[in-house]
Amino acid sequence: MNFYSTNRHADLVGFKSAVLQSLPSDNGLYFPEEIPQLSIHELNELKGQSLAKIGFKMMYPFVKEDLSENRLKDILEDVFSFETPLVKVNDHMLSLELYHGPTYAFKDVGARFLARCLGEFSAEEGRETTILVATSGDTGGAVAHGFLGIKGVRVVILYPSKKVSELQEKQLTTLGQNITALEVDGDFDQCQALVKKAFLDDELNQDLNLTSANSINIARWLPQAIYYAWMSLQRADAKQIPVAVPSGNYGNLTAGLLAKKMGFPLGHFIACSNANDVIPRYLMSAQFEPMDTIPTYANAMDVSRPSNFSRLLELYDHSYDKIASDISGFSMSNVDIIQTIHESYQNDSYLLDPHSAIAYAALKEMFDREQIGVFLATAHPVKFIPVMKKAINSMEIPDFAKDLMSKEKNATFMEGSYEAFRTFLTKS
Repeated sequence: MNFYSTNRHADLVGFKSAVLQSLPSDNGLYFPEEIPQLSIHELNELKGQSLAKIGFKMMYPFVKEDLSENRLKDILEDVFSFETPLVKVNDHMLSLELYHGPTYAFKDVGARFLARCLGEFSAEEGRETTILVATSGDTGGAVAHGFLGIKGVRVVILYPSKKVSELQEKQLTTLGQNITALEVDGDFDQCQALVKKAFLDDELNQDLNLTSANSINIARWLPQAIYYAWMSLQRADAKQIPVAVPSGNYGNLTAGLLAKKMGFPLGHFIACSNANDVIPRYLMSAQFEPMDTIPTYANAMDVSRPSNFSRLLELYDHSYDKIASDISGFSMSNVDIIQTIHESYQNDSYLLDPHSAIAYAALKEMFDREQIGVFLATAHPVKFIPVMKKAINSMEIPDFAKDLMSKEKNATFMEGSYEAFRTFLTKS
């Protein structure tokens, strides 16, 4: 299968090239030429199967020219070495818990899949690859752990200074080896802009073999569809169940919509946002109007120009009416995030992180009490200790967090200019 640029001014490429290049030359995103459709018979055969086996059925058509069946199976078994349980929160809500991986966030799935693909492809090419990744919170830690120690791969992570939680910062600044952290004087959108500009710098690309581990990379984006597919096969009424997704750069939500397009029985989607509500506003007005990024308690969603909006448009043939019929928007303030975490803990004895709290509230406010809904729990609450203490006064700190917090931060502070970033890359 080939992949084209959403801007349609770059050459078609195969999966391997799309992974290694990350970003097309025209600054679009790679998107598959076709979306495989699974029959009712194939869906029935997948019921009761593991995440890895469902993932193989989904991913093989996208990668078969570059990964053998056995290699893809091995990669997926390795990626899904942890569970993604569907947990009952109350009589009307289910939580798909995606934080049981090594860095306690949903991004472990995509980061681990990409790391294994990229490590193999770099070795085949006999070259060293430099990965650039911008993070608003959890991506950095997931990528750092996913690529730690992989030969031939150097990772440079950009994160906005004082805009990620302390535990998130420790996850990406304490590993060393082939992992470098840059603390940028700016917000996530500035970090992401620096990464994108570097990919369009032909001389830099030639010297450093640049690629990305953000959800702009096709191998980060595609595997996230797998846990939606698995979830949809757990219940006979899945097609009637709304799915609330905490959304920042919109890779996770669009991956769920990809699973739906492939034929998996998924219901109406809710794009759940904090104050950076560009997509909920688009769903109301049909106008995509980014504003300045606003810092919030749900910091991983502090994104005002989501890259994956272009993939959302591709999934629905650029039809606003089709998009709006399948997706609703919801946004929430910091005050309401705190209140929702408190209420869930008091009423359901369920602890929400700030991002998942928005999705929980969306189901509660948008659907009647007889409607069962599922929300995605995208990160472990311990990653947001100051926020959790505001909501529930105190929180027991797991041993893994205590150990991590005791480690020494090692990051390079950098102004948010491309000149400074390019100089760092070429001289380090």
